[in-house]
Amino acid sequence: MSAGPASGRMPLSLLPEMLRAALRRGLRGPRIWWRRSWFYRRLLKGPLSDRIVFHPYDALPRRLEDADALLHGRFRFCGESVEIREGSIFDKKPPSLSWAEALHGFAWLPPLSAASGDAARTLATNLISQWLKRNARYAEPASLAHVLARRLIHIFAHGRMVLSNSDMLWRSKVFVSLREQSRLMARLAGEAPDGLPRFEAATALALSGACLSDSPRRLEAGLARLEAEIARQILPDGGHVSRSPEDLLHAYRLTTMVIDALTAVGQPVSHELRSAHDRMAPMVRFFRHGDGALALFNGGLECDPRMTAGLLARDEVRGQPFAYARHSGYQRIAAGRTLLILDCGAPPAGAFSVNAHAGCLAFEFSAGVHRMVVNCGSASGGRQAKWDSALRATAAHSTLTLADTSTGAILNAGWARDLLGPRLLGGVAEVETRRLETPQGWMVEASHDGYVAPFGLRHERQVTLGPQGAMLAGADRLLPRGKPRGRDVAFVVRFLIHPDVQMAPSQGGDVLLKLSNGEGWRFRATVPVAVEERVYLGGDTLRRTEQLVLAGTVKDAAVEIGWTFEQIGKA
Repeated sequence: MSAGPASGRMPLSLLPEMLRAALRRGLRGPRIWWRRSWFYRRLLKGPLSDRIVFHPYDALPRRLEDADALLHGRFRFCGESVEIREGSIFDKKPPSLSWAEALHGFAWLPPLSAASGDAARTLATNLISQWLKRNARYAEPASLAHVLARRLIHIFAHGRMVLSNSDMLWRSKVFVSLREQSRLMARLAGEAPDGLPRFEAATALALSGACLSDSPRRLEAGLARLEAEIARQILPDGGHVSRSPEDLLHAYRLTTMVIDALTAVGQPVSHELRSAHDRMAPMVRFFRHGDGALALFNGGLECDPRMTAGLLARDEVRGQPFAYARHSGYQRIAAGRTLLILDCGAPPAGAFSVNAHAGCLAFEFSAGVHRMVVNCGSASGGRQAKWDSALRATAAHSTLTLADTSTGAILNAGWARDLLGPRLLGGVAEVETRRLETPQGWMVEASHDGYVAPFGLRHERQVTLGPQGAMLAGADRLLPRGKPRGRDVAFVVRFLIHPDVQMAPSQGGDVLLKLSNGEGWRFRATVPVAVEERVYLGGDTLRRTEQLVLAGTVKDAAVEIGWTFEQIGKA
């Protein structure tokens, strides 16, 4: 790992991209002035649709407790809340940019739609009216491409409750705005941040062409852009280029919405769209634990298992997950009721790394519906932002860390990070992995070079899951590479335990783990085991938990640390 990335300093290779971002920021004032001008607004005129011809089903979770909070004046987005007693929420100072983007992206419409009823309908109608009054012309962040995309998707999917049986004059204002927003989307889609936000922008453009009858050409342009993003972002094995299970799930959700819309309006579904949909479904299954929620890798959260199950239930192909997702960089071993998912890939490159984690060779391990070994989770998207850097470091994952050093570093605070985002730099470049069946069960070996440059040591991990899923045996090895360093280097192997699992040390030095259904497991290792406190952010709430820790030092000779999880009792 080079000195620049290890310290988070910007490498020179990012300079051209940073200069382009700086130029765009420097032109922000003239850009806003031009887009607010009378002439530019004339370009957004055209045929007017008087109805949404199809409301696509959106599997996004809609919690009634969120609707209840909104009805009581509490707007909770991205881990932050603003309370409104009088006036308009759109006149309040937002606590953060991510909160403001959620407000202008109409993140409040799905829960109000789920609540239905007169109170929810009235609040949604009033909020839309307030937004229309304040955003007749281009403004940021309300008109930023990714915010505009989310707003359009929410209106198409959840707007039926306010558009049906509403005042004709009010409906006319809404559809005039939808016409201008859709035409603006056609112009701005390429400006959305790379990754999932740009995928959302392409989806919104396609849906605006399918759900509104004013422009068939916009549907064609939207589909072309979506197919281009699929080619860039969806890997041959169906994973997402960010290597985030959550991003994959949402890309799958958006693709499903577009296919539904095309089918409803009698338009053909292209091979590229259908193929991507059929590839993504098995990879979503790949990342599901027994509880139906997703594994925590590269900035992804568990996500609502009902959303995942609902989407997969509509998959007619029913493709099963790979054992080894080569392009995504993950291994999966399942036996009996037990599942292990191992990260054996390098971090994503460029803009796709803004939420990536330095967790190479980390794994998650579950028995039935109960998670045992997990990673710490994520604070991306504005959730618990103060934890973001810590949760992305190697030490926040169930893997080995050398000298309390992360295998990758987040771009240092400053101009570069402000322009390009908190990218993960450096670290692992080469990962080797192999898989074979043994009399003891399926075995996976993997190694990475993330610690070779700074410490002259390669980390290798071997895991074997027994045929019945009752034993997981593993070993972590540190293998010297290059010239001897002649000094001791401290290492720590961590296994983060899910908060629902109870742990108790035994007299023999082992640690007993008790699942919530009464099932018992024993952890033992070839070195002393310590138990330390940790945090878990697999959802919206930060939870306290504990981790198993194996510590030692390595010098110039290879070191191996063996460990085992073994089932000792059933519920």
